[in-house]
Amino acid sequence: MDFITVTPENLEQEHICCAISNNKDCQVASKKAWMAERFADGLVFRKADARGKCFIEYLPAERAWAPIEAPGYLHIDCFWVSGQLKGHGYADELLDSCIEDARAQGKAGLTVLSSAKKQPFLSDPAYLRKRGFRTADTAAPGYELLYLPLADAADAAELPRFKSHVKEPRTDDAGFALYYSPQCPFTAKYVPLVADVAAARGVPFKTILLETAEQAQNAPAPFTAYSLFHDGVLLTHEILSPKKFEKLLDERGL
Repeated sequence: MDFITVTPENLEQEHICCAISNNKDCQVASKKAWMAERFADGLVFRKADARGKCFIEYLPAERAWAPIEAPGYLHIDCFWVSGQLKGHGYADELLDSCIEDARAQGKAGLTVLSSAKKQPFLSDPAYLRKRGFRTADTAAPGYELLYLPLADAADAAELPRFKSHVKEPRTDDAGFALYYSPQCPFTAKYVPLVADVAAARGVPFKTILLETAEQAQNAPAPFTAYSLFHDGVLLTHEILSPKKFEKLLDERGL
């Protein structure tokens, strides 16, 4: 399998793996616009030369859209190999390329958001631990900031950590509050659909779009692509379909 690094020059023609290929689709357009603005920050998006979910996306932790403190590290935003592309060693190849890049840049290591147990939209902790990642910090309700130290450079580096305000995620918002960003293409489609469900039921619901790295770094929860709160309590980071959101409302009698 060959791999392609997406750049400003080939962004328009390349498929970005986790949304449909039509550039006019709102999901594709939103994600590609986000990527185009991040290349100057050091964003790397490397993918298999095939249609499917097989890619790794990372950038310097100082510019990551995540409420973490990890100076000198590269932060993996998203790392996904699934479907017929699983089981061929492609995950190892992608991660190895990221490690090589980190070494070439003199980075202290890698960080990635994961969890105590496998959860949707988070990198698989079992695989990462097998590859040598360790727990740097934790945040409720089960998030883990994993890191892979690189020899020598990591010895002098501070241990990565979550920003203190997301250790126990909460907000002051009444009703439903959805914090999200264009980092995940699925938000462009599903956030408006869920908001329509709330409006149809007369349920208080507001959306807060994170539009800059600084806003994301000060977001109220570790997963900045999508975090749904109700009366200040974090409910889920899973990007909900209308049916799943309706079920959630039913369970709360709303």
